[in-house]
Amino acid sequence: MTPEEYDYIIVGAGSAGCVLANRLSADPNTKVLLLEAGGRDSNTLFRLPMLMGRLMHSGIYNWKFHTEPEAKLNGRQVFWPRGKVLGGSSTINGMIYVRGNAADYDGWEQMGLPGWSYDKVLPLFKRSESHDDRADAFHGDGGELTVRRARGANAMFDTYLEAGQQAGHPFTDDFNGASQEGFGRYDFTIRRGWRCSAATAFLAPAAKRPNLTIVTRALTQRVLLERTRAVGVEYRKDRALVSARASKEVVLAAGVVGSPHLLMLSGIGDAEHLGEHGINAVAHLPGVGQNVQDHVDCCLVHECREPVSLRENLRIDRMTAGVLQAALFGSGFVTTFPYEAGAFIRSSKSLELPDIQTHFMPATEATANLHWSLPLPGRQRRVGDEHGTTIRIGPVVPKSRGRIALRSGDPTDAPKIHANYLEDARDVDTAVAGVQLMREVMAQPAFARTLGRELEPGPENMSDAQVAKWLVDAAMTTLHPVGSCKMGTDAAAVVDAELRVHGIDKLRVADASIMPVITRGNTNAPTIMIAEKASDLILGAHASETTP
Repeated sequence: MTPEEYDYIIVGAGSAGCVLANRLSADPNTKVLLLEAGGRDSNTLFRLPMLMGRLMHSGIYNWKFHTEPEAKLNGRQVFWPRGKVLGGSSTINGMIYVRGNAADYDGWEQMGLPGWSYDKVLPLFKRSESHDDRADAFHGDGGELTVRRARGANAMFDTYLEAGQQAGHPFTDDFNGASQEGFGRYDFTIRRGWRCSAATAFLAPAAKRPNLTIVTRALTQRVLLERTRAVGVEYRKDRALVSARASKEVVLAAGVVGSPHLLMLSGIGDAEHLGEHGINAVAHLPGVGQNVQDHVDCCLVHECREPVSLRENLRIDRMTAGVLQAALFGSGFVTTFPYEAGAFIRSSKSLELPDIQTHFMPATEATANLHWSLPLPGRQRRVGDEHGTTIRIGPVVPKSRGRIALRSGDPTDAPKIHANYLEDARDVDTAVAGVQLMREVMAQPAFARTLGRELEPGPENMSDAQVAKWLVDAAMTTLHPVGSCKMGTDAAAVVDAELRVHGIDKLRVADASIMPVITRGNTNAPTIMIAEKASDLILGAHASETTP
């Protein structure tokens, strides 16, 4: 069978892939193929923000990755949910919109990556964005991605912000504005009460274009190379092996796991590692799969002495009514996310920038899970058994580095994920400092009336050494893995400042895997920005070409 011909082939319809598909197909004379291993985002429940936590762990729309046993976490294998669906992880994530600190991007440029400073990327963030509530120099109003302020009505969010200020921390109205540092409420990618994923925002408007072909449930197996030039891809669809050719470029947007995996399967990576799995190296790039970074965190949990948490709304009868209200009117508590408040703070006054991030929820995981039960007449429960608070706390500039490695040369075998959480002792120190700082916040007068006893780490883990030991069993992922196809100029770099794979023509990587250093905060907004940048680079490189 003659391979299908396109101008561009994009592998992966996650956050980056959806943006690229929209931008590259805007010219009707350009043929674009978008390949996605998952299916379409047809499950309505995923579009309701309050249900995110429960559904993410269901395995639906999910690669269901796990790390290899983590040496510093007592050999635990950590669940790594990554989206396997149109929209990728933006279809299953917490919808928090945080761009990172301006210094993050200035740091990238200082590493020898021109064009990536904050003043260069801010217009890209604004291009994508259509903010419902903010209109200033930091926000856009004409983009595809709807962003809005937090709108949860629970009074405990404001109590948390008040306590943070009582503890001496600043307040910030906008984590994406003039200053990131402080306590505040997050912005969210929610449109009229529903999740605004990358598929909703960018792909749906482009999907009707006749020059954009979207193929779902297509597992890309390798990039087709002629010597050191990418000419297409090979993918499996309905048990058939299909080849497609790209006259201009192949762009990998398969994410922090998928992009390095596909490079290695195609003979691009560390030659010795590839040889161990029977793959001949076309380009020796030892950095492929290295430099993995993620935000690790832990939970500070308290009981409440009064019924002030989200628990009353999380009963199955009220959840059912809330789902109906959200579906019919786009309003109500189901259209909000439980972790609406948070903070970016410094573990030491000697630091210039925040190194800790928190997410605050007026509930505990245990009480939140009770929403599957019905209220029983006559049943008496302590208030503290049903009401509480949770703060997720973690280093926002982790020093530990992990890697993605081949399990075998079989494309259907999931690669090995070595996150190496807490491998660097500095991450332990920062996490412990974060717990102690949040204990100070929760001890402030704002919480005096409502807060009960501490459940985690608990009174038996008060010293720094005790909290550090507790972290071994308590640490978890914040779901922000990046960095496995590092952008740079050194020997460990995989792509250059224009996202071109070193040593291979007509092949780029454009997703969170290219981050040389992780950004301070949630990583979906930066991933969308990276795709905006990539589309400019790609279209600029081919501006003088004509489509046959």
